[in-house]
Amino acid sequence: MSISDRVIAIIAEQAVLEPSDVTPDSTLEDLGIDSLGLVESIFAIEEEFDITVPFNANEPNSTDFDISNVAAIIAGIEKLVSEKV
Repeated sequence: MSISDRVIAIIAEQAVLEPSDVTPDSTLEDLGIDSLGLVESIFAIEEEFDITVPFNANEPNSTDFDISNVAAIIAGIEKLVSEKV
């Protein structure tokens, strides 16, 4: 399973949706994921990939990690995973 598929599966689980309902253009708001859901998604992604996502739940706009849509999240995770190697 690719990084993209794994990230989408985690986000879909958090949103209580099927992975097929999550598109790259989907925003977290579109998917019904609130701030707590976002934090839980970030924790699940960190655990899945053994990475640390530079995200501050108290100041979500003060980071370089883009959470504007699913594609941006996937790109950020792919970058963090590639830097880990």
